[in-house]
Parts: sequence; C-alpha cells; structure tokens
Amino acid sequence: MPKVAVVILNYNGKSLLAKFLPGVIACSSDDAEVIVADNASHDGSIEMLREKFPEIKTISHSTNGGFTKGYNQALAQIQADYYVLLNSDIEVTTGWISPIIELMEADKTIAACQPKILSLVLPSHFEYAGAGGGFIDRYGYPFCRGRLFNHLEEDSGQYNDTKEVFWASGACMFVRADAYHRFGGLDDSFFAHMEEIDFCWRLKNEGFKIMYCGASTVYHIGGGTLPKISSRKTYFNFRNNLSLLVKNLPRQVMVQIIVSRLFLDGAASLKFLLEGNISHFFAVFRAHMHFYRKLPQLLYKRNKLKQKFVSGMYQKNIAVEHFLLRKKEFGELDRNLFTG
Repeated sequence: MPKVAVVILNYNGKSLLAKFLPGVIACSSDDAEVIVADNASHDGSIEMLREKFPEIKTISHSTNGGFTKGYNQALAQIQADYYVLLNSDIEVTTGWISPIIELMEADKTIAACQPKILSLVLPSHFEYAGAGGGFIDRYGYPFCRGRLFNHLEEDSGQYNDTKEVFWASGACMFVRADAYHRFGGLDDSFFAHMEEIDFCWRLKNEGFKIMYCGASTVYHIGGGTLPKISSRKTYFNFRNNLSLLVKNLPRQVMVQIIVSRLFLDGAASLKFLLEGNISHFFAVFRAHMHFYRKLPQLLYKRNKLKQKFVSGMYQKNIAVEHFLLRKKEFGELDRNLFTG
C-alpha cells in the first residue's frame, strides 16, 4: 500500500482548521497521514493544534512564503509516495482518497489528479476552484468543466467520469511525490494563484497525464484565504498567468500569444476602469510592470524547461465564447477545438 500524506497549508486559518480538520482526520486516517504546515500564523493556530489535535504532525515555517514556498518547504520534509495538497476550507467525504490513489497506481503516467469539487455553500453546484477538472484556452485563460468564469453548473452527474484534463486544482491536488520533487514542485515566485496550472503544464510537457476522478468528492467554501473580488488576487492572476505562458508555451506560438495577451489584458483593465474598479485596473497595470521586469528571469527559467504542444488546450478565446456567444456551460464548447 503506497504511503499517502494529506498536507494542509495554513495561514491564520485557526477557525477553518477547527471546523474542517476533524472531518479530514475522520475520513483520511485509514488511508493517509494528515499533516498541517503553518506559514508563520499569528492567530494562535499552532497553539490550538497542539491543544486540540496533539496527534497531528505540524510543520512550522518561520515566514509566510505563500502557497508555493509554503508547500515546497513542507513537502521537502515529508516522506511519502503521494502528497495531497488540501486547502484548509475543504470538507472531505468518506472514501475520498482511495479512488484516486487506485487510479494513479494503475497508470504510472498520471502525475497529478483532482476529485470532484463541489460548493459547500451550495452543495448542488460545482465550486469555482477546480469544479470538474481544469482546462485553458489558447491565450492562457483557465476554466473548468462545471465552471466558465463565474457561472457554476449544477451537479447532475454529468462529470461523474474519469477524464484527462489540463490542470488539477491546488485546492485538492493529489500528486506523485517523486514527480513533485523531480520537476521542481511549485514555482516559488508565483507566491499564490495559477501555480498549479504552471506545475501541471510542466508535467504535461514532460509527458505525464493530469487527471480528474469523479468517483471522489470534496466540498470547498472558496475564498477562504483571499476573497474572490480581491484586487490582490487580480494582480497575482494576471502576473502569474503571463509568467506561465512564457515558461510553457511552444516556441512556435509564444510570441504571438504573448503579444495578443497584452492587448487582451489592456481591454480587461479598461473594463475594470469603466466599471469603477480602480484598484483592479491598477492591479493589472502592476502585474504587467512586474512581468516586464522579470521577463529575463522567466526566459532563463524557460530555457531549462521542455515545451511542446500538449492536449487539453481550447483553441478559441473562452472569454469570447462565454461573454459574446453566451456559452454558459462546458458542454456547449466544441469538443473538436480541444487539442488532442
């Protein structure tokens, strides 16, 4: 039986741990070790864990290095065959681990996998961060089966399958430990947001599969550590999305896509401005300024990585499909436009 470590990264999430950790322990202890890694919280999280959950191993970081560095530091100290990166605001279900581990054990080319992620607030619907498995369009904009932008589908069993996807959600991602360490884990420079897409894309460029397993279900609050409307999140999303494109796109299309994105992001920032979202307008501006400053470093990273045409990329602009052509659900997209 492979060794599985469920690792929850915490930053000032004392109340979330108190609420959700008992369920994680109850539904996971037979299949995995549960570990909490703390990013220098100052809300009494560690003290609460020691008092109420003394059986749980904790790893304490001296500083908050974000989602990326926090997990990289923690996983470097954990011996296991599989890691499960699990958000602190997720409610797991009985038997949630074994279907995915069985799937990954049966196919060694699967490097990462996610379960079905439903909304804890509205359990009949998919949740924003991952839903039924992630994809991106040709310009790097991410979306999911079950979620196009902010439109969330109702779960009627349409994604109870097992399917290869482009990216697995960092909210609940199973990953082979050897692949995680061999290919550098999460990119520390991302800090938070889009890091799992970058990581999954790097794995796909190395010939591995990323999977979704509908036989496993978890429920996610979403926005537990950073609100969805946060301008800080806007900054990280635009900044990191440009970074992952430079790192992972094939040489034949990289320049064309990046130039296109400059105009598309300009349109997005103008939309924020016209809607009165000044902080989001400046967030996009700051994201681009950071991108231009760091471009030499990104190109240096790129030269150390593999790039190729991979499966699961939608060959149109998902924003046009959704906002102009009014396509609300994943099933309305043309399957023939996904790279194979």
